[in-house]
Amino acid sequence: MICPGPGPPESWLTLESERKRLILKNLQKNKNEPAQCAGRGFTLLEVMVAMCILAITLVVVFQSQSQSVAMMGNSRVTTNLTLLAQGKMAELDTMDITALSSGSGDFGPDYPDYTWKSSVTSEDERFLKKIVLTVQNSRLTRNNAITLVLYKFKG
Repeated sequence: MICPGPGPPESWLTLESERKRLILKNLQKNKNEPAQCAGRGFTLLEVMVAMCILAITLVVVFQSQSQSVAMMGNSRVTTNLTLLAQGKMAELDTMDITALSSGSGDFGPDYPDYTWKSSVTSEDERFLKKIVLTVQNSRLTRNNAITLVLYKFKG
């Protein structure tokens, strides 16, 4: 193949000038028709509506997350109260019926915010005692206690 020499061939120049002419023609045509240019982007109103929808959605999501964290904390306290009460009641249940008496205390350094109080009353002098155990969390102001009742029979 033989190169025609330095510079582009004449057919290239013709194609280049034709391309420029079409570009200029399209630009002039678009200047006269602004309606076609409006479809190329978003209007300010569309952007503002989208931002409002996004803001409302984010508020709902953050509120849901906050409520979930609060419910998890309440659930943890309720679970601890229940397990500590069951453990203490099992301890009182294993004691001899004649050795049962009212008392109070805490659960040591593992659960510093939790205290217990037991009340033992005789329903029958020899055979039946009522044990009321209350476990309380001192940090909370509501839903902070659980009470268990056990009737112990000496048989």
